[in-house]
Amino acid sequence: MPHDHHDHDDPHALLPPDPALRVRALETLLARKGLIEPAALDEIIDTYQNRIGPRNGAQVVARAWSDPAFRAALLQDATPVVADLGFFGRQGEHVVAVENTPEVHNMVVCTLCSCYPWPLLGIPPAWYKSDAYRSRAVREPRKVLADFGVSLPEEIAVRVWDSTAEVRYLVIPRRPEGTEGMSVEDLAALVTRDSMIGTGLARAPTA
Repeated sequence: MPHDHHDHDDPHALLPPDPALRVRALETLLARKGLIEPAALDEIIDTYQNRIGPRNGAQVVARAWSDPAFRAALLQDATPVVADLGFFGRQGEHVVAVENTPEVHNMVVCTLCSCYPWPLLGIPPAWYKSDAYRSRAVREPRKVLADFGVSLPEEIAVRVWDSTAEVRYLVIPRRPEGTEGMSVEDLAALVTRDSMIGTGLARAPTA
């Protein structure tokens, strides 16, 4: 017989409903049991929040937009170039940069699992790891782009790159119009995570 009341003896009932509070409660419980070291956990959180993530990739893209010599070096061999900026490590051992142009739009997928350039883009979003994206991106890339709100003219070819454990890709989106004279920092604010995967475009500058 079904019941619509909550069982308050269930351990999950002791956790707050808000996800952030639930995480903090679980962290406290694990620390009290000696299963995690709070200082080590804080270091991990700080790493992924402040040192690893899309802001890193955005800095690379903004500099490529602003510095032709940097852009040329990045497209020739991105791995040492981004490593010189401090963006290297696990999941970022071999990075290839591909540039969107008026003729070609690039999109990245990992058809086997979820290979992704963590040092540049952070942890991959759930949709990137989904079976639907991994299969459809190869078979019907334009429809996938449309699902993300990106409609491209037919004369622009869509090129799909399959990320692997050996090679991970960074898309350099096209620079938005009206950004002449903007600083690297202001340009970086226009670069989105999705634009560096190829499922989005860089933001237009505000008036």
